[in-house]
Amino acid sequence: MTELVRNLINGEWVEAKSGETFRSINPATEELVGDVAKSGKDDVDAAVKAAKAAYHDWRLTPAPRRGEILFRVAQILQERKEDLARLLVQEMGKVIAEARGDVQEAIDMAYFMAGEGRRLLGYTAPVEMPNKFGMALRDSVGVVGLITPWNFPIAIPSWKSLPALIAGNTVVFKPASDTPKLGAEYTRCFYDAGLPPGVLNVVLGPGGSVGGAIASHPDVKVISFTGSTEIGYSMYAEAAKKGKKVSLELGGKNAIIVMDDANLPLAVEAILFSAFGTTGQRCTATSRVIVQKGIHAKLVEALLERTRALKLGYGLDETVDVGPVINESARRSIHEYVEIGKKEGAKLLCGGNYARDVDGGRGFFYQPTIFDQVGHNMRISQEEIFGPVLSIVECADLDQAIQFNNDVAYGLSSSIFTENVNAAFRAIRDLSTGIVYINHGTTGAEIQFPFGGTRGTGNGMREAGQTALDTFTEWKSVYVDFSGRLQRAQIDTDTILGKIN
Repeated sequence: MTELVRNLINGEWVEAKSGETFRSINPATEELVGDVAKSGKDDVDAAVKAAKAAYHDWRLTPAPRRGEILFRVAQILQERKEDLARLLVQEMGKVIAEARGDVQEAIDMAYFMAGEGRRLLGYTAPVEMPNKFGMALRDSVGVVGLITPWNFPIAIPSWKSLPALIAGNTVVFKPASDTPKLGAEYTRCFYDAGLPPGVLNVVLGPGGSVGGAIASHPDVKVISFTGSTEIGYSMYAEAAKKGKKVSLELGGKNAIIVMDDANLPLAVEAILFSAFGTTGQRCTATSRVIVQKGIHAKLVEALLERTRALKLGYGLDETVDVGPVINESARRSIHEYVEIGKKEGAKLLCGGNYARDVDGGRGFFYQPTIFDQVGHNMRISQEEIFGPVLSIVECADLDQAIQFNNDVAYGLSSSIFTENVNAAFRAIRDLSTGIVYINHGTTGAEIQFPFGGTRGTGNGMREAGQTALDTFTEWKSVYVDFSGRLQRAQIDTDTILGKIN
């Protein structure tokens, strides 16, 4: 019997007030990972109350001291990297190499944000009047709510919690209901590092009851959400009625453009990992290849050969390339899109069905799937599938490739393979996505740069890098007048200029 995975509220591991539980299931084996506290509004209220009570002292803790705690978090994550990675394989389904990368991203973010404790950069600027000084400072906001998805169950919580904490806020965190144990173990690292009680609280349970209660709570001032576009925009609309700040990271329909002069082996390698890494369950996953006519046939041949050789299985096996999708509902949705693609007239080259011959027929496996002869306006070329399904779209030239890339509802990540420097710089200028890669796939963002996208991918906010602090801080402009008299900016400007002249 596994130990119950509990909420962490005010520094104590506690069961849900209702006493109810739910099950976390291994998507590769369908075995029990753990029984989990099934929380509701009362648990959220308790967590927000704890965070609100802890805010005063945490806000006044000098930022360098806050940074020292986050530095210890980074060290603990490093020490527990392999254990967390193996749990990630078991609860989420990634292959072990990618699971280690997921944890490493949190380690990198912890070190980065620990360093921000000695910066949290504001700025000074000249002022209009003599004997006067002006500066702009970052100030904390209060209690923030973090709602994260299952596909990066360590990395994405780190993108949100670490900048929120270094800025002096307190946190109520809801991990995805598919990966609750990972959320709890991630949070444990903070308290083992010496974080005061109540500063970071975790509440486990369904998105509707727990996530909704966090988003609507009057004492939660900021909401940071990563997930589906539909839920994100609904939450955004409700939060706006209460004047809350909201950061959204939503869907993607990312494309790799392959021009006739591309390095073909490199392009194939990048497409393979970007399309089928994490079983296609990344917001940055490549779901479209926009290929110029002259290299189309060679690319398809090489890509098909490599895709058919991919090994599916339980990710703890180091030789496995592709793991399961997260659950049966996700697998059904992926298959529905495959059927739509066939009905639309796209040519199915490989895959296209459940993989039932993996690990004794258990687990939620789906075959890596490639469609060719996909029309740009087909649904499989326009809508996010979030699974191992790749659509190949032919284009005539760079202009048409850029048009196809930009003409979708999302704008997260894009890529181009070309040996022409002029084409590369045109792509940098004209691809309207938040992330652009040259001669690389659409995945693999680093934590020191802003992460996010345009159009339906979000609401203009960014995660990671120094820009992550914008979500979790307010600007405070400060003026110090040491003239000894009332100086009226704008109004007295002519008088000052007259004296100078």
